[in-house]
Amino acid sequence: MELTHLGDQIRVERTLAIIKPDIYEKAEKIEGFILQSGLTILQKRRLQLSQEQCSDFYSDCSGKPFFPSLMAYMSSGPIVAMVLACEDAVTRWKSIIGPASITNAKESQPECESFQEAVREIKFMFPNSFIEPSPSKHETKEYLSRCLKPVLLRGLTELCKEKPLNPVIWLADWLLQNNPNQPQTYF
Repeated sequence: MELTHLGDQIRVERTLAIIKPDIYEKAEKIEGFILQSGLTILQKRRLQLSQEQCSDFYSDCSGKPFFPSLMAYMSSGPIVAMVLACEDAVTRWKSIIGPASITNAKESQPECESFQEAVREIKFMFPNSFIEPSPSKHETKEYLSRCLKPVLLRGLTELCKEKPLNPVIWLADWLLQNNPNQPQTYF
């Protein structure tokens, strides 16, 4: 999935990662490594693709000499499909998996050439996904400063005044009652 630019801001990217049949049993270890590498796993799904599903997913490779072996390989056992996210996720993921050779990489790891292609691949593996750009760090800080900090500061101030026996429950209740995004009802 390509970077989405808004002015000088870089948005968080998403990309699809697949733990393939030959290393499926190492999935937990690989997921730990992914997380340690600074990527976030937004969605995860364990499945086994049929030859028909593989053919649909890798349709852009149809007619190439390696296509039949790719179909056989990808449908030979279970896989783990994951949506990964972070700033520059595609580049980071590619640097982690790094191809043994450029020829092998082009044949066994077809690249996402566009945002639309990445969306197509994620939607294929996660049909109920809603894909929208994630806010940049600046937009997140702006939202927190503008919307969350004032409400939380009021809640914490009230908490200190009240000094309840269970402050966590009290604050949770207070936040629910004082949610600025809650619809206003007028009588």
